[in-house]
Amino acid sequence: MEVTALCIRLDLGFPQVVPNRQQHFKHEPIIVSCEGLAGLNGWRVMRKIKESPIICASNWQKSTGPCEISTAYPHADSGEYWCEIGGKKSNTINITVTAGSVILESPVLPVVEGKNMTLRCRNKKTFNLTAKFYKDDNFMGSSSTGEMSFHNLSKSNAGYYKCSISDFGESSASWVTVTAHEELQKSPLVSLLLFIGVTVGLVAVLLLVGLLRCKKHQTIITATGSPTSPSSVESSSFPQTVYQQAEPAATQAQPAATQAQPAATQAQPAATQAIYAFITRPMRDTGPGLPSCSATQVPTAATNPKEDCYYQTVNYVNV
Repeated sequence: MEVTALCIRLDLGFPQVVPNRQQHFKHEPIIVSCEGLAGLNGWRVMRKIKESPIICASNWQKSTGPCEISTAYPHADSGEYWCEIGGKKSNTINITVTAGSVILESPVLPVVEGKNMTLRCRNKKTFNLTAKFYKDDNFMGSSSTGEMSFHNLSKSNAGYYKCSISDFGESSASWVTVTAHEELQKSPLVSLLLFIGVTVGLVAVLLLVGLLRCKKHQTIITATGSPTSPSSVESSSFPQTVYQQAEPAATQAQPAATQAQPAATQAQPAATQAIYAFITRPMRDTGPGLPSCSATQVPTAATNPKEDCYYQTVNYVNV
């Protein structure tokens, strides 16, 4: 029974290829590695040859580490390559092994928009030969050095490229990808560190907001439990509960300085007495053992409301 591992593809980068090109000559050595990708070691190199995904090693248990192909063959080693570790899957690259005498050296990884790219057409033993270049089977031009450069790339530069050298033949076609996301070219470790930094920043902001809300809540509780000033209760139009009798409070009157009076004759602090008005019964029916509150106005400061009664107005007078 064949067991297929379930892997999730993440933007963890691309495998590294040595030599760094898509096309390779027959019998050349090739190394595909993902060691250090995303800051991890122990990747398993996978490849799809003729629509069949297999490991790049004869032994599954010992298949971690670089995939070293000592002698490449067209039908055995041409295909897609990627890396897997712990259910994670890297991006895929393409490798073409040709039995011909001409190859096109093109980038293995996607090229970023706005960057430059150089294609090289070469024979296995001879360099710097005049070559013709094609894109999507359309002739682009000739080069006496066997190279063609592209500047300030855009999406329109993506496509299948190939080349030919007189008396030697034509190369295979390779797809060149042009992407607008420069993050694909960055080190996966840098992306990982950036992700961690953003996460820590968000957590810090949430903690700060929580502390501010907690501090605000404590301030409200402190303010509620503090003595009530005349100015804060005189304007209240809602019934409030009186739990204890009011005691005289000593308040300090503000100096009333006028043009007609000298500074030495300013008003002295005076004591105040609270007068409660419009005392009503509690918000429950009266009965045996329950307090009974009148619904009339308290005329003097000597009369204080009963406990568990409600009042609507409090006035303060000097005594």
